Amino acid sequence: MATPALLDRYELLAAWRRVTPNTEFVERYRYELDELGEAVLNPSPSARRQIVLTDVYCDLTEHMGHLAAMSVAVSTRSFGIRVPDVVWMPCDKWEGFDRDDPLPFVPDLCVEVLLDSDRVQGIDRRITSYLEGGATEVIVVDHFGQVEFWGARGRRPTSTFGIALSLDGMYFEKSGVSSIASVRS
Repeated sequence: MATPALLDRYELLAAWRRVTPNTEFVERYRYELDELGEAVLNPSPSARRQIVLTDVYCDLTEHMGHLAAMSVAVSTRSFGIRVPDVVWMPCDKWEGFDRDDPLPFVPDLCVEVLLDSDRVQGIDRRITSYLEGGATEVIVVDHFGQVEFWGARGRRPTSTFGIALSLDGMYFEKSGVSSIASVRS
């Protein structure tokens, strides 16, 4: 049995345009494409996850300037077209590409928030694909609010960009129980 061939950037873009031609802007970025061009639908984030995503975005813009964005589709070399929760890159990289299409490269910084997300199983592949695609750093915020920094040489104790996220613990799980559920008990 033959191994399926990975799609190149242009084939992925064509597949993306077939999947998202009539979707509204907001709904478009709920879709991702795997490395074979198959559509993957991401569930809508919960309210608490949206709050944490917004907090991460605000922290990045405060520390690095207003060049961060939420839910931007990016083309990766080995994992298809993915939509990191938050990205950041210098101003000059935001110029010169079609804004309706996924970025043809991976931004300098990608953030994944795993709170109520099914991305946990594929997080290692996401980190690797972002770093292989040109990211300097990948930040992962887990279900318990722990922040991990990843670079080309693996996990790092601190951010290359000097970022220290300040996230409110009330939105995260504690001892395997949702903090919201424990407040109601």
